[in-house]
Amino acid sequence: MKFRMIDRCRDTFSVRMMCRNLKVSRAGYYDWRSREPSKRDLANVQLLKQIEDVHAQSDGVMGAPRICEELQYQGIRCGENRVARLMRRNDLQGIPQKRRWKKKAVGHRPVGIRNQLERNFKAAQANTKWVTDITYIRTAEHWLYLCVVIDLHSGVVVGWSMSHRQTRDLVIQAVLMALWQRTDNMPVILHSDRGCQFTSEEYQRFLKGHNLVCSMSAVGSCADNAAAEGFFGLLKRERVHRRRYLTRAEARADIFDYIERFHNPRRRRKLEAKNQKKLLLTKPSVETG
Repeated sequence: MKFRMIDRCRDTFSVRMMCRNLKVSRAGYYDWRSREPSKRDLANVQLLKQIEDVHAQSDGVMGAPRICEELQYQGIRCGENRVARLMRRNDLQGIPQKRRWKKKAVGHRPVGIRNQLERNFKAAQANTKWVTDITYIRTAEHWLYLCVVIDLHSGVVVGWSMSHRQTRDLVIQAVLMALWQRTDNMPVILHSDRGCQFTSEEYQRFLKGHNLVCSMSAVGSCADNAAAEGFFGLLKRERVHRRRYLTRAEARADIFDYIERFHNPRRRRKLEAKNQKKLLLTKPSVETG
């Protein structure tokens, strides 16, 4: 580590002075400098190239944990700490999450509706637990509202809709899109907050008519719908906050690209890798005689 620091600063300070202050020998430094790269150094050079490729493909939004996950999916052996160290040395970083909490106006649950999830955001099968929420996107033409429906089994956005108005139709269109991709008519828990779009009689009738079990968050608790809030955090950190939309049409196209070409394919690949790993762990070993 000391020799590496001396090498970085040798154009600014004399090698003799730095070696004396750091209490290392000049002979040792020059021996280190002329030494052949180790296998680890060569492997780090190759891994750094792969990290830079994934970082560039993500448009610079992915940090060390997600890049490590992507590389492991590709069959590359690496650890998160190693990836983080190489990224830090080469000034590569993702888009960090900003912690901002806002209070929402308290709504009233319809009679008989409760929190079915109780912050359990895991689902053993697809189309058993969905979460939905609304967010807003700033454009030069004013706000564009986005509603999504997320399947908790895979994290895939199975339904979404956008509009210049925050209405019940915005929510219903997103849920309809999710229903169209469903292959059966089994009951699905659909969790939301207490926004007026979700507490409306029309929305409640729509859910009952399509065999959807309504679930709602507790008063003033955004953590009860953390899965939907987490997706919006990713969307804004990785795409929306890095753009300036002049029109709603421009914002629509970019959000469509993020959901269908960036987020959903990666979530499906992650689920596929998880299922393959589970299959290998449960596969019985063949005894050889």
